[in-house]
Amino acid sequence: MRVLVVEDDSVHRFILTTIFKKSEDDVTAAKNGREAWDILGDDHQFNVILTDIQMPEMDGLELLTRVRSNQETSTIPVIGFTAGDVNMYREQAMTPFDALVAKPMDFWDLHALAKRYVEGPTN
Repeated sequence: MRVLVVEDDSVHRFILTTIFKKSEDDVTAAKNGREAWDILGDDHQFNVILTDIQMPEMDGLELLTRVRSNQETSTIPVIGFTAGDVNMYREQAMTPFDALVAKPMDFWDLHALAKRYVEGPTN
């Protein structure tokens, strides 16, 4: 699985990156939405994007809007997470996140959620 982790907190970014690498996933990390968007401009073959919402330079809402409005990235599942009001961000998003998770979160649960979105239903 190819994962793009977008998180301005270096400790959280490191933990998430480590968890995905332990599962032998191909993970790329960005420290804000602008950096993530630049990465997606060069390589849009990610299976899932996990993004914090509250970040400097470009937040997760603007990143989500750009991802959804671009033909090459529009189908990539985007999972948002925030220490802020989850319901407020659901209402503010111009397009919905595939999932929105409140911080503090269990990083392994976030990993499992990403796997479910990539692998789809198992029957």
